[in-house]
Amino acid sequence: MIKRTHTCGELRESHISQTVALSGWVNAYRGYGGLTFIDIRDRYGLTQLVFDKEDCSAELMELASRLRNEDVIAVRGVVRLRAGAPNPKLPTGQVEVVVRELELINKTDNPPFLPDDGPAAENLANEELRLKHRYIDLRRPRMQHILGIRHKVYQTTRRYFDENGFLEVETPILYKSTPEGAREFVVPCRNVPGSFYALPQSPQLFKQILMISGCDRYMQICRCFRDEDPRNDRQAEFTQIDLEMAFVQREDIMSMMEGFIRRLWKDIANTDIPPITRIGYREAMERYGIDRPDTRYGLEITDISEIARKTDFRVFQDALAQHPDARPYFSKKGVVKAIRVPGGAEKLTRKITDGYSEFVKTFGAGGVPTVKVVSGGAGASPAGLAFETGIAKFLEPVKAELVAALGLEPGDTVLFAADTYAVATKALGELRQKVARDIGLLPKPGCEGGPWNFLWVVDFPMFERNKDSGKWVALHHPFTAPREDQQDAFVAADLSSDDETIESIVSAGYDIVLNGQEIAGGSVRIHNRDVQAKVFQLLGMTPEQAREKFSFLLEALSYGAPPHAGIAFGLDRLIMNFVGAESIRDVIAFPKTMIGQDLMTRAPSGVTEAQLKELHLVSTAAPQG
Repeated sequence: MIKRTHTCGELRESHISQTVALSGWVNAYRGYGGLTFIDIRDRYGLTQLVFDKEDCSAELMELASRLRNEDVIAVRGVVRLRAGAPNPKLPTGQVEVVVRELELINKTDNPPFLPDDGPAAENLANEELRLKHRYIDLRRPRMQHILGIRHKVYQTTRRYFDENGFLEVETPILYKSTPEGAREFVVPCRNVPGSFYALPQSPQLFKQILMISGCDRYMQICRCFRDEDPRNDRQAEFTQIDLEMAFVQREDIMSMMEGFIRRLWKDIANTDIPPITRIGYREAMERYGIDRPDTRYGLEITDISEIARKTDFRVFQDALAQHPDARPYFSKKGVVKAIRVPGGAEKLTRKITDGYSEFVKTFGAGGVPTVKVVSGGAGASPAGLAFETGIAKFLEPVKAELVAALGLEPGDTVLFAADTYAVATKALGELRQKVARDIGLLPKPGCEGGPWNFLWVVDFPMFERNKDSGKWVALHHPFTAPREDQQDAFVAADLSSDDETIESIVSAGYDIVLNGQEIAGGSVRIHNRDVQAKVFQLLGMTPEQAREKFSFLLEALSYGAPPHAGIAFGLDRLIMNFVGAESIRDVIAFPKTMIGQDLMTRAPSGVTEAQLKELHLVSTAAPQG
């Protein structure tokens, strides 16, 4: 067997006249009379091979003529300057290898598609076919690049946290079922009939136990499992960079993680990240309608409720009549909010804005009233502006106030939402993102290299009401502590009647948002057993249920627990940003489909009756697919 001496992306002009050996896959075949050209590919790159009948035996030329794409070969030959024009698109484009020996290692069957990225994504085979034959899809240069970036992120992560005194500790995969928010995957235990393990949604409880155990600083690149419906940026099985620190306050861990962000972006993207801006949850919701705002563009939301009260537009008045005495951020308070869209009069057609009304209905809103801003005309405002179309006639009495409040200019469109605070905020927060895409404010999909708009979001409410059950739920998770200045108020609150205090409690949680996507989330943890028990009580757990689910944590907290805090980065989402991927499936070597299937291995699949019997289970339905 010919043993390679160089990779297919390594050869340069400095290698001219050297005898080299290469191994890889046939990427392309071209025959021109007495010349045969083969492009050989491995994960490092591509090199052009030349078979010349003037220099090669008839047997070698015949063997070369039978090569086809994806055959596995090894060659030995001499490097020379390209006889034809160099290929500036390839690092190896100045040279070629004149082949003296050829070994056909493995002849391929006709592949279902070729691992060629092509000039555009639409030239790729459909995703279902690529996932079924993932071993071919992973040969694509882009996929090899993504795997390489992922590897580099792993190495930078381990180096940074090792330099800062963190210990990498593995936590169990077979775990106890605990309510942490998402549906769990469960695994039957053969040795204890009727009992089950759960796959961990995160190592949350174990990393807290490690802090109580004296570990002090913990790090793990870990697998997590949540039985949720997949999205483009979410899989049921995913990877976290999981971290915890003891004897720290919020500022300590935020500073440590900001340093990690700077190191990671410098190593991977060669970009210097400035200090990361902070924004409170309430401000984020008021300005952007979402707790993970994309700050690459404006389109900020303005509350115009007091101005809207002066109109006789019934939609506004009906909304404002809802819970008028509630606090400004109370979810059921009636509000009117607006977004100014610069240049929207030209960019947003009637058809588009009608579509926006249908869009916001999915978030509970009734529609999107609109108006266009033009110059001059009868009844113009002191700024020389007038309103046209939509609800223009209802806004005449407040024209000047709206122009000032929204900073309106000729050619703008204004989009309104009138409903409860919760509905109007959610609807405009989602609509804001859609408008940005529609009028071209975002980089083209797949754009690699930024811009990188980071944001710390802090001061989240600790609890919120579940809109369906009406019960209190933890906004982050039930192990998040109140912010330090809020703890006394929480401890003193009467859980049976003091709803106003409970709603106002601010947690010591924090998220890192990048370009509108949450890439990390964490909090200061509860290290007091009584506070933790009170949180469980508020969330509807009896003392018996709390002991059943979390006895080991409650016991551990009673034996000298230090103050501690942590965070977890979604590693897959980090990679998506670095490589400009639109789908998380592109950055995971062996992902699942949108319905949780592995098309290559055909998982999930049925099991035999014997296996079920051994696990003390009975099948009640035939497996699907």
